[in-house]
Amino acid sequence: MRGLGRFVRTTAFKLSLIYLAVFAALSLFLIVSIADTTNDLLSRQLQDTIDAEIQGLAEQYRTGGVSRLIRVVEARSKMPGASLYLLTDFSGNVIAGNVSDLPSAVLSSADGIARPVPYRRLATDIGDEQPAVASHKALVRVFVLPGGFRLLVGRDLAEREQFRDVVWRAVKLSIGAVLLLGLVTWLFVSRRVLKRIDAVSVTAKQIMGGDLGGRLKVDGSGDEFDRLAESLNTMLDRIEQLMHGLKEVSDNIAHDLKTPLTRMRIRVEQALGDPNVGEASREALGATLEDCDGLIRTFEALLRIARVEAGSAGVRTQPVDVAEIAREVAELYEPVAEEQEATLTVTVPEVVVVAGDRDLLAQAVANLVDNALKYGRPADGSQRVSLTVTRDGEEAVIAVADNGPGVPEADRGRVTQRFVRLEGSRTAPGSGLGLSLVQAVASLHKGTLMLGDVAPGLVAELRLPVGAAGPK
Repeated sequence: MRGLGRFVRTTAFKLSLIYLAVFAALSLFLIVSIADTTNDLLSRQLQDTIDAEIQGLAEQYRTGGVSRLIRVVEARSKMPGASLYLLTDFSGNVIAGNVSDLPSAVLSSADGIARPVPYRRLATDIGDEQPAVASHKALVRVFVLPGGFRLLVGRDLAEREQFRDVVWRAVKLSIGAVLLLGLVTWLFVSRRVLKRIDAVSVTAKQIMGGDLGGRLKVDGSGDEFDRLAESLNTMLDRIEQLMHGLKEVSDNIAHDLKTPLTRMRIRVEQALGDPNVGEASREALGATLEDCDGLIRTFEALLRIARVEAGSAGVRTQPVDVAEIAREVAELYEPVAEEQEATLTVTVPEVVVVAGDRDLLAQAVANLVDNALKYGRPADGSQRVSLTVTRDGEEAVIAVADNGPGVPEADRGRVTQRFVRLEGSRTAPGSGLGLSLVQAVASLHKGTLMLGDVAPGLVAELRLPVGAAGPK
């Protein structure tokens, strides 16, 4: 069903459906128009033929009387064809003709207007004493002759019915042809157009995965897809140059600032070791030392995030047990939780294996727990932080929840950006880079970071694809 839904949503299917509807409507319009025109033409020809025969028979009656009319009607009735004749006297008795049965109302309404009526025709075969009777439909006109005689002349409508059958067969053949053309159109669009679109999609995923060197294929046909590919490739070249330039500038700034900060820290430590430094100066130097450490950690986090996002962090992909990582991180942060009088609970299975870099995943889990302990303290009551690892289908879910004030839904999309800190957390220590690193690690491992509400508090879920070595 999923494959069928994907097929229905494709542009090839929609274009083929549009072409199919247009072709079907056009074919139906042409066939119906031709059928109506031909039907009108046949009806006029039938009426003209009936009028001509009535005039001829009326002339026979005027020149030779009723006996001659009877001989002519009998002679014409025996001739093969679609013509119908019936002559009756003033009492309705049949004198001559080839009509066996007819609604009585037809002869009584001798107004000279042609109308379709059902009838039964006498078709006497040579050698048969009994006539064969068959049911038909005809277009007839009835006239009253001098002496009360009634003359019916008509034409069988079987030919017109046959023509209608031919038209319906043409409609069916046209529908079949339209369906075939729609299938051919879909095959052409799917092979020609969607193949190029799929190539664009694959290249875009490759670029989003961190490979900025991916480019769209140009087959040299010079069509609109080639022109689009050339324009996008030019844009990607420019973006790659800008990204490399930005990365170099960021790395240079981080390295250039980290070096003097490290030297400053060393000088501050040396000054603190001088016994001649007063108590007030010692406190100022201690605060300066803490600021230097915070700045160095910020620059290290920025460099690490940049390298992770660029895929150049020395990632070593291997089977990693995230349940074991969760237990180690919980053990690391238990003293911090006790110091803050918070409760840290851990619920993990025996083994949940993913494919990834152990150090980066451990850093991501540690950042989530650290954020929960820093910013997840409730206004009143004791603080509770939980760390759980579960399996959800083909994903490993590492969830860290607290009972603090949480994050408004409108802000959850931007708290993973660099240096973003909400108003309530600006007084707490930190640089606003913790969730940014978790987001970068999740993207590097083809996973996701999701923030939700547990009322009260916030839950952060790190979802990672389960590795092939994981338990089933």
